[in-house]
Amino acid sequence: MTSDSEVAVEAALAGATEVADAFRRPVTRHAKVGLDFATDTDVAAERAVRAVLAAARPGDAVVGEELGTSGGDAARRWYVDPLCGTLNFAAGVPSFGVNVALVERRDGIERVLAAAVADPLTREVVWTDGVRTRVRDAAGSPEVDASPTPVTRLVNVDVDNGGATPALVADAGLRASWAVRVASSSLALAWVAAGRHAAYVTGAGVAGSVHFLPGVALCEAAGCVVTDLDGGPVHGGRGILAAADAATARQVLDRLRALRGTSPLS
Repeated sequence: MTSDSEVAVEAALAGATEVADAFRRPVTRHAKVGLDFATDTDVAAERAVRAVLAAARPGDAVVGEELGTSGGDAARRWYVDPLCGTLNFAAGVPSFGVNVALVERRDGIERVLAAAVADPLTREVVWTDGVRTRVRDAAGSPEVDASPTPVTRLVNVDVDNGGATPALVADAGLRASWAVRVASSSLALAWVAAGRHAAYVTGAGVAGSVHFLPGVALCEAAGCVVTDLDGGPVHGGRGILAAADAATARQVLDRLRALRGTSPLS
């Protein structure tokens, strides 16, 4: 029987194929709220993901960014963000991903069983079975274990979701030690797991999020330090910090506390 992680990878790649085929072609926008919108490609990619899930796991529920929830109150639930980085995609900027994660609820506790994040343009997939995280290269190279590391000195900050995180971009205390970049897709979480970025910070929560749940699962299984923005448990907390190691997490949390005007982390 095909494993849940293999289904997640197949589903993410199916969505990625739709996205890659449509990239830099004419875009039809469907307005949501404020600057947010969807495109026909978002919907097509989600349909492709759902087709794989329906064939492989017909009894599971699916929560999708564009097409809502199906499957009722099943204990197993797939979270699907078919095109994370829609604004980039529509502008022809190559930074977006397809996110898929499977969560099982048992005895009131939710556990991630599998997740995959695919880059449509490189066809690389970072995936987890909930125990380990692996990186699959589309070029046919052997899969490798994800190896988080702070060596790149890159800290990626999501400025769209409030909290103190936007101020980190201009914070001299953080920039003295780290090269700060502005995130525009949760694909950056996969980059932390894979060792390309030292940390990722967002004010958004992870609970039930099609945007962030898959990437957080990758980071957790890869051995990253993953907390909320107060240094507490990320699930149910305020915001997300995923860092390659404890020292990096401590420095970012120090700066967040300083920006909020509280005492630094000891």
